[in-house]
Amino acid sequence: MDQAFNVDDIAPIAVLIDELRSEEVQLRLNAIHSIPTIALALGPDRARNELIPFLQDSVDDEDEVLLALAEELGRNFEEYIGGPQYAHVLLGPLENLSAVEETLVRDKAAESIAKIAGVLSPLQVEEYYIPLLKRLSQGEWFTSRTSSAALYAPVYQKVSPALQEELRKGFAALGADDTPMVRRAAARSLGAFVKTLSKQHVLTDGLPIYRRLHGDDQDSVRLLTVEDLITIAQQLTPQEIKEQLLKQIRVTVSDKSWRVRYMAATHFNELAEAVGVELVREELIGQYVQLLKDNEAEVRTAAAGQIPGFSKLLDREVILARIIPCVRDLSHDTSQHVRAALANQISGLAPLLGREATVENLLPLFLHLLKDEFPEVRLNVISKLQTVNGVIDIELLSDSLLPAILELAEDKSWRVRQAIIEYIPLLATQLGKPFFDEQLGNLCMSWLGDTVFSIREAATINLKKLTEVFGVEWARVAIVPKVMGMGQHPNYLYRMTTVQAIATISPSLTLPIIQSEIISPLLQLAADPIPNIRFNVSKALEILATTLSSTAEGQEFIKQKVVPALEQQKNDADADVRYFSVRALQKALSVVGMSG
Repeated sequence: MDQAFNVDDIAPIAVLIDELRSEEVQLRLNAIHSIPTIALALGPDRARNELIPFLQDSVDDEDEVLLALAEELGRNFEEYIGGPQYAHVLLGPLENLSAVEETLVRDKAAESIAKIAGVLSPLQVEEYYIPLLKRLSQGEWFTSRTSSAALYAPVYQKVSPALQEELRKGFAALGADDTPMVRRAAARSLGAFVKTLSKQHVLTDGLPIYRRLHGDDQDSVRLLTVEDLITIAQQLTPQEIKEQLLKQIRVTVSDKSWRVRYMAATHFNELAEAVGVELVREELIGQYVQLLKDNEAEVRTAAAGQIPGFSKLLDREVILARIIPCVRDLSHDTSQHVRAALANQISGLAPLLGREATVENLLPLFLHLLKDEFPEVRLNVISKLQTVNGVIDIELLSDSLLPAILELAEDKSWRVRQAIIEYIPLLATQLGKPFFDEQLGNLCMSWLGDTVFSIREAATINLKKLTEVFGVEWARVAIVPKVMGMGQHPNYLYRMTTVQAIATISPSLTLPIIQSEIISPLLQLAADPIPNIRFNVSKALEILATTLSSTAEGQEFIKQKVVPALEQQKNDADADVRYFSVRALQKALSVVGMSG
């Protein structure tokens, strides 16, 4: 045993070298993923002295190999080289990876360095990490400077005040770099860096860096400062925000680049919560209305998505006076995407407005959107009706709701049909049993015969959910006879749907219903000429056995009906039928305590 281990002990590095020199990328990838095992075989000392230096020189490879290496070194790799006191050794190869050309590799290397920073002692940070950070920040190539931006925040609070000052200056230099890619990286990492600063330094250092980036001539830099603005606002008092950030908020919302305005619209609720209610009411409502009326559809779409969240911060009268007129305009917007975003959010206003104002202001808009030519708009209204139902009676919508549902149910896109099926149980809860039976019952059954399998599958799940909503007795009268009737259909797909519907619905039904309505037609299908139907019968019988085994009557039923049917099926001519029937039989026998 010892002798074998010694032979293995010599081999790991050699094996790794051979595999990393292989021409096949997959072999090199496998080699990189095995470095923890190799490190374990070498032991901590050799892993530090041989493996890490070798990896440090292995940065001339395909990007996916380098990405895997950057990832592996960040997965608590210090445990393989002697623990946290040696974690700084890993910084060498990661520093090299932080300067490569491929962005994904650099980002992963920076992420791994940040993880290692978490286990370094203050002494290690000062001795090894800070010099690395300086080298990357002052690197000749923009790639290393870009990577350095994310590495300031992880160690800022671990170092002395003098070093903290150096770090603030270093980050400020990145924010003023000549290369847009470096400034972008600084803008992306500024939020995390600001969170580590003291209040005083947010004002003296964080704000100037933010202002410089916010005024950048590249919109790709400016759009990243929206999230920085929110982070800085969270660190300041409302009065400080008013003095220090109000101008920047106004400029961001009216930026000449639609991409910056889009980012502002996307994060507007976070910004509103960060600045506080007083400033929202004084200043931000005007900015928000401006975004809702923006000349770019993408910006209006993003702003529409924020409507209920932002309106929660406003008084009811203000919503009616300022927001509702914009909502009316958006409901007639020329862009279907804007209308779809509005339809998804408009119901969130109902609880804020109350019954009367909803009936007066929102009901006409719901009715209008339910008639929209674009299916997604109608779907989005229907999907959020639950919110409205708590405020007004859904009967007020039923006249328009029904045609919209019927139209969507027959839409040429099967994904639209599938989406409306998923909302049916929710609608059933709100509309009640009589309305449902009269208007939607037949529709739900018709989906079982759809040409697309996903629709037939969704339709069976829908019936199960409806059984849970309306009860077992309703299912016995309204669903079961129709489902079982399809089992006699000459088209095998209908017969297959019957079997799958039984498998899905039976856990929600009672034993008497299964005995009287379901088991005989199901056992007839066990002799169907199509093997797919026969093995699906086996699966359904397995589900029945699992479902009914909890009572003595159920166990007796399994012994008398399920087990004999499966015994017969296990001798079927088709291999798949035999496989599924044997599996089901084992299950049935185990639940009733009989041995095979």
